[in-house]
Amino acid sequence: MSTQQTPSTPSPSTAERPTRITALAGVNALEGVALAVGGIYLLIMGLLGKLESTQQAETVGITLVALGAIPLIAARGLLLLRSWSRGPALITQIMALPVAWTLLRSQGALIPTGIVLAVVAVTGLVLVLNPATTQDLGIRRGPRTTPDA
Repeated sequence: MSTQQTPSTPSPSTAERPTRITALAGVNALEGVALAVGGIYLLIMGLLGKLESTQQAETVGITLVALGAIPLIAARGLLLLRSWSRGPALITQIMALPVAWTLLRSQGALIPTGIVLAVVAVTGLVLVLNPATTQDLGIRRGPRTTPDA
């Protein structure tokens, strides 16, 4: 048994993380989980033969699970304040907009789903494109200046 105890205070990165970064990570995690759950659902229904095209359902299911990993990885990177995580987070929001548009142009219960997705994607875009987010993630804008210049 180790004599070291786990500190009860949060790590410095957690204590200093701005609310907008946490919210952006939450938006990305929500989208990633939704993609993964949808993919798992299609895989199960395809394997059980409950859908018309089982091969297509399985292919789309695997694709959705793989695509769900991107926003989940971005969410983890955002929580750890990694500068590289801004790119996948931005791409996820941009890719969600055409999907939301397609859902909004459909019929029935897909329209409210499109509205929710559009709101989530626009919220994510506002958060990821906020100049303060860029600064909080340590991303420099413009040409780098050196002390010698």
